Amino acid sequence: MKWITREKPKIDRIACPWLIVNFIDRDAEFMYVPFDRVLEEAKANQAIPFDIPGVELTHKGDQCTFDALIKKYRLKDPALDTLAVIVRAADTDHHELSLQAPGLWAISAGLAYNFQDDHELLAKGMTIYDALYSWAKNLQHVQHTQQPFENTLLNVLTNLKPAWAIALREMIQDQIDTGITLKELSKSLDINPSYLSREFSRHFQNLSFGEYVRKQRIDRSVELMRNPDYSLTEIAYLSGFSDQSHFTRIFKKLNGQSPSAYRKKLLKSNKSPNE
Repeated sequence: MKWITREKPKIDRIACPWLIVNFIDRDAEFMYVPFDRVLEEAKANQAIPFDIPGVELTHKGDQCTFDALIKKYRLKDPALDTLAVIVRAADTDHHELSLQAPGLWAISAGLAYNFQDDHELLAKGMTIYDALYSWAKNLQHVQHTQQPFENTLLNVLTNLKPAWAIALREMIQDQIDTGITLKELSKSLDINPSYLSREFSRHFQNLSFGEYVRKQRIDRSVELMRNPDYSLTEIAYLSGFSDQSHFTRIFKKLNGQSPSAYRKKLLKSNKSPNE
């Protein structure tokens, strides 16, 4: 059977011939003619017109011609349903309907730019829909980073710290005993404070700035506790806490016991057996 549509195809007029050949009419012949000659040539060649206003197989509402073919010929295939959404989204510029739509549009537009002959373009375009159908039928849930090596590489790349994060960590360590603020640090780094606040947890153990600073201060206090010459009050101030009660509260929250109890066990464990 002959099928006829407008010249200069891009998406629907490539997708529809693919659908016709694979699911409706394996011996189909396709004609591309100027818009104003489609109906005349259809009658002269006893061809089925499609994707042109006023015929049965065309856009209706938010549905495109690909949808119309599936409905008319009662094609029941989940993979085709998935493909139909992609084609519809790309063909009607509603890319929000499908994540794959922008890619299909980009490839189709580029292909049409490279091949001026409509039938040559159709031959090349058929492979796009062969591939999309295979993906929709068999590969929708397969990720690109599927192999162990790729996953390892992805983890390494994900965990790489940007230069500002490395510099920020050093600045926090150097100023842990002061009243450091994220705003002041962002100014020193020449980074927008909102961006720094938003990105901080990605590079600092999934902790907010305040949580990370408190943890570092407690870690510092534990190191200072090893020196029996420091009182707990001195340790609190040297670790960046404004008062001992605040220090005690945070320490107990993070370590499950008071600073004095923790220090007692720490000093006891550090004593040599002969003492």
